Amino acid sequence: MDLSRTRNIGIIAHIDAGKTTVTERILFYSGRIHRTGEVHEGAATMDWMEQERERGITITAAATTCEWRDTRINIIDTPGHIDFTAEVERSLRVLDGGVVVFDAVAGVQPQSETVWRQADRYSVPRIALINKMDRRGASLERAVETIKDRLGANPLVCHMPNGEEDKFTAVVDLVSMEQRNFTDDGANPVEVGQIDDNLLDAATAAREVLIEAVADGDHDIAEAYLEGKEISADALRAAIRRITLANDGVPVFAGAALRNKGVEAIIDAVVDYLPSPLEVPPIVGTDPDSGDEIEAPADAEAPLSALAFKIANDPFSGRLTYVRVYSGKLEPGSYAFNSNRNKRERIGRMVRMHADKREPVEEGVYAGEIVAIIGLKDTYTGDTLCDVKRHVVLESIDFPEPVVKVAVEPRSQADQEKMTEALLRLGDEDPTFQLSTDEETGQTTIAGMGELHLQVIIDRLKREFSVQANVGAPMVAYRGTIRKSVTAEGKFVRQSGGRGQYGHVVLEVEPSEDGVENTFESKVVGGSIPLEFIPAVRVGVKNAVTEGPHGYPMEGVAVRLVDGSFHAVDSSEIAFQLAGSMAMKEAFGKAKSVVLEPVMDLEVRSPEQYMGDIVGNLSAKKASITSTSVNDGDVVVEASVPLASMFGYASELRGQTQGRGTFTMEFAKYEEVIGGLPESVGAASS
Repeated sequence: MDLSRTRNIGIIAHIDAGKTTVTERILFYSGRIHRTGEVHEGAATMDWMEQERERGITITAAATTCEWRDTRINIIDTPGHIDFTAEVERSLRVLDGGVVVFDAVAGVQPQSETVWRQADRYSVPRIALINKMDRRGASLERAVETIKDRLGANPLVCHMPNGEEDKFTAVVDLVSMEQRNFTDDGANPVEVGQIDDNLLDAATAAREVLIEAVADGDHDIAEAYLEGKEISADALRAAIRRITLANDGVPVFAGAALRNKGVEAIIDAVVDYLPSPLEVPPIVGTDPDSGDEIEAPADAEAPLSALAFKIANDPFSGRLTYVRVYSGKLEPGSYAFNSNRNKRERIGRMVRMHADKREPVEEGVYAGEIVAIIGLKDTYTGDTLCDVKRHVVLESIDFPEPVVKVAVEPRSQADQEKMTEALLRLGDEDPTFQLSTDEETGQTTIAGMGELHLQVIIDRLKREFSVQANVGAPMVAYRGTIRKSVTAEGKFVRQSGGRGQYGHVVLEVEPSEDGVENTFESKVVGGSIPLEFIPAVRVGVKNAVTEGPHGYPMEGVAVRLVDGSFHAVDSSEIAFQLAGSMAMKEAFGKAKSVVLEPVMDLEVRSPEQYMGDIVGNLSAKKASITSTSVNDGDVVVEASVPLASMFGYASELRGQTQGRGTFTMEFAKYEEVIGGLPESVGAASS
């Protein structure tokens, strides 16, 4: 297979911007499907889960493949809701390019910023589609301004629309200087021809603006422009490609995917402007034995290196492991080494996924490809599969910590074992879903990224695993930290006849530099504590930090073991472990420990007439209003608000706005709780 004719892309955006509809149209025009299904009708190909079809949102990243202009395009359609941001994170980690979809009315929205930052983190080149150009209030110019202002990006506007809202009938391609005329007939949506006379002057001026923007980032175009030479479509296209691959600019296109307008131009742009696996820098891993860096080039003849980025439980095939192959090849029946877990895995059946449908891969896959492997037992999200003779560990994937939790209990004894097994399997799939058991009460708690996230987990328990469970009220995942630097001492002494117990430590405890990570180091000199007892002190400190003085895990705590003493006969590991815990408890009492709560960034949209009720309600929830704006009769309220006060807000907003208001919310930071914990929440969370 010619890797230069391969594209691995993700469709990413804010919720409701139209990602899944865009993907659906790409599959239709490329001949992958023969009729389009609509998200609002619960019939979209890529939204295959029952929960997705009922809610009209994407929950899990779905993979598919299509062909366009002799190029294979591997596509991952990602969720837009913040509760499922892990799906975006792991998809971008293994993709080479992205199509970012923006709403032509709203422009850049909160989750748009989040996915953009995620793409920045992995240096993923992007193109942008300003979608829904046929909506009331649509404006390409305004949407492009929000891309500049809120994302700090360099948009290269390649389309000029002919009309907006219900008069959006065509776009002028400013690169080729052709006009694409749309109809509402999905079978034959585009007629490419000459630019209308009444648009020619405006199009010429718009192309001049595009050329100037490209000249700022490309030497060849700058030279031709300054010399007054005519710049051909091919030369301009090649320059835009260079700028895009260098992440110095973002080509911008206009369309209305639901009405079959502008999608073919986006598929052309994927081929023209986004990179093949050969055009992205080779991934660099680490030798687990020596620590040396190892480069993994996109070459089928190189030793194998691949990253497992997603686990899924398929009702027919069992456990599916999605893998991106960076170098070498994977063949059915061969063996690979999991360098994260020091285990050999046999590569069984492999399939290419088309949403929830599987297409067998008989001859293996090569560098640059994405595939699902059936039956891997010990490989999890973020693990590296490599050649059994050359071990390498690729950089894993970081996921955010859960912020909401609920208690669950089976309705019957028969459901107990089934529930635990089902929750463990769901935890395999989703790194932001966590399962824990209270050792004292035996109560099972599940934690996730938001109410919707946990609702979907519970729904899947019932439907996929036939487990009936009772669910408690949502609880906030509080944290603790300290504000002062202190010295604390812990001494554990027991003497009750025979050999006793003795452990004594002195700790310096202070806020850590980044305010998030917990650290421990030993500065003991002169042998006041034997080296073999220092790991036990570390365990004791860790246990105390995990429990915290208020019952919540602590963060941002830096601990130094500076002194102590031991008894030649009575000292033991357990004694020093308990002494470490005792010292930390004393430190928490002296170091002004405080409780932190998750604070969310909130955006509310509704008709302007409800603005007073919305702002008043948010003020009662201790929200800090950061901005309000009015756009074509709709008000947008942005605020920072404690998560604890936002449970059930969807119902409140519906009631306030007669069902016409919408909101999005994403985790921003942890802040100190002011005025004490709410009694009900505090009791439930402790």
